[in-house]
Amino acid sequence: MSRSMKRLSLEAAAVILSILIFWIPLYFVLVNALKDAPGASELTISWPSTVHLWSNLKEVVIANDYMLLRAFYNSTLLTILSIVLMVMVCAMAGFIMHRRSDRLTPVIGFFVLAGLIIPPAIVPTIWVLDNLQLFKTMTGIVLVEVALGFPFGVILFRNFMGGIPREIDEAAIIDGCGGFRLFFRIILPLLKPVTATMIVTSSVSIFNDFVNPLYFFPGSENVTVQLTLYNFMSQYTTQYNLLFMNILVITVPLLILFLFFNNKIVSGMTAGSVKG
Repeated sequence: MSRSMKRLSLEAAAVILSILIFWIPLYFVLVNALKDAPGASELTISWPSTVHLWSNLKEVVIANDYMLLRAFYNSTLLTILSIVLMVMVCAMAGFIMHRRSDRLTPVIGFFVLAGLIIPPAIVPTIWVLDNLQLFKTMTGIVLVEVALGFPFGVILFRNFMGGIPREIDEAAIIDGCGGFRLFFRIILPLLKPVTATMIVTSSVSIFNDFVNPLYFFPGSENVTVQLTLYNFMSQYTTQYNLLFMNILVITVPLLILFLFFNNKIVSGMTAGSVKG
């Protein structure tokens, strides 16, 4: 088999695999979100004879005193605050780790890498947040999200920093730039590709986070979008049409964001890997 045929076969296999893994489940959610309660309870992929788009959407929005709208506000605020803090902290840490070369650098790199491997401890984290009076607060859950995303962000920024010549730092210092001015006025604008990658990937992860808000940000007033799925699930019954409509509503915005910034994600990840 020629090289072109092998490449074509791999591309076809990748397309088929993506259809099986991603598009078929999305289609399953879509068709059941458009059905009435009896039709959705059958859990089939057949197109509904009668579309109930607006009635299902209205019921999802008004459920539990408009909980979905409150959840969108909480998730959006959580995502924005976490991303802003994460980008700043990870970019500065990545800059220092790449430019610094001493005996502590490998040790620090080891602990950053360990953060990707070691799972978070739920109970001790709740104890720490409670003693700091940050449990069930937006500040507390933001710090948790930043801490969990910190290792990946630092590695991403550190690798990308390899493509920025050290001569830029030296020239800026000779011109009288201090450390913070050097970073924010010169280095940070050069990090736009990897910053875009960090923003999009982390936004999807934080906005779709289910476990951390469940443990560290409980309460009906603190509900996030993923936790609204409980509105239509109980021990004895599940309203599948409304459940799937809820899933569709909270998935579409991030799907559009991901598709729109797909090229930026790929370019940022590629640039970081090559320049590292």
